[in-house]
Amino acid sequence: MSTTKSSVKQASIISDFKEITKMRLSISVVFSALAGYLLGAIEVDFYTLVLLAFGGYFMVGASNAFNQIIEKDLDALMDRTKNRPVPAGRMSVRSAFIIATIFTILGIAVLYVINERTAMYGAISIFLYTCVYTPLKTRTPLAVFVGAIPGAIPFMLGWVAARNDFGIEPGTLFALQFFWQFPHFWAIGWFLFEDYQKGGFYMLPTGKRDKGTAVQTIMYTIWTILVSIVPVFGVTGDLKLSIVAAIIVFALGLLMLYYAFELFKKRTAKAAKQLMLASVSYITLLQIVYVVDKFIR
Repeated sequence: MSTTKSSVKQASIISDFKEITKMRLSISVVFSALAGYLLGAIEVDFYTLVLLAFGGYFMVGASNAFNQIIEKDLDALMDRTKNRPVPAGRMSVRSAFIIATIFTILGIAVLYVINERTAMYGAISIFLYTCVYTPLKTRTPLAVFVGAIPGAIPFMLGWVAARNDFGIEPGTLFALQFFWQFPHFWAIGWFLFEDYQKGGFYMLPTGKRDKGTAVQTIMYTIWTILVSIVPVFGVTGDLKLSIVAAIIVFALGLLMLYYAFELFKKRTAKAAKQLMLASVSYITLLQIVYVVDKFIR
């Protein structure tokens, strides 16, 4: 019996650790950073890839842990977050703070080993997410705009890790993921609208699930598509895209745009959830297409 209890306790600790660092989200962010690195690398260095993966995970894990400490009382009010480790009482604020602090130090240190610029952008990301985006979520819908900045850093961070330079190439990667986040998070804010209201979060641009929010979602989706195919015109330095790859990326964008129009037409939680899923598929497949295109071109 004691062995069984010990195993259950260990499983709970692991589960809480994954939850406090939002493992699935962190892995998706690491995926973006690695894609950016592969796009920027002249020669792939697997040691740098490993450092970027761990540094990126520590960076995002720290941001998420700090976020859950700050929002613990509000998380307790919402169905989707009330069972998180801190609001549920399974983890103390002190323990969460220790994890967040260690992850911050490790994240910046590991990224610094790659180069100073990568560490700097990693530190900026943690600061903006924790100290600016998180407090603004209960005050203004502009929080999504602020949150889109640290959210767009990982894709371009990979390029900076590869080249130790910031120019038109990582700037384009940043812009692409920056614009993408608006339809993605507005879709989430739409189908979780009632739950966000319980916590007092303002996630939709008009504050309502209305035509105005749906129109803005369409517009930012169009901007995302346009930025995603810019490299095919040869104006983004070493970041290039073949015609075939550009057509594939454009087609993926049109599919996401279709669901944005469906949200405009139906304005339902189901339509918003479909757009959210389409947006996740879009950014993942786009990054794969970009990377594959580079290595077969």
